[in-house]
Amino acid sequence: MKKCSATETAACCCVDVGTVMDNTDCTASWSGAFADRHAAEAMLKHLTDKARQVESEPCVIQAEFVEEAPGIRLNVDFTFACQAETLIFQLGLR
Repeated sequence: MKKCSATETAACCCVDVGTVMDNTDCTASWSGAFADRHAAEAMLKHLTDKARQVESEPCVIQAEFVEEAPGIRLNVDFTFACQAETLIFQLGLR
């Protein structure tokens, strides 16, 4: 049998989930360019709705609208209560 490290299980030498998800990265960032503010606000609402479906505790959402030629850029940070929610949110956007 292959000898496994402390972060692997002896059964299959798989990596322990705690090695990958240590709850240090609970923020998902998103950015996109739009023709006008109305389209950017519609996307912010859509992303906010998706975050609300995942959250166990209120997700902190920080949005910034930046004027760019020829439109506007939406930058958003979603900070969840745990890294698993962040990952679920990110996978849901794919």
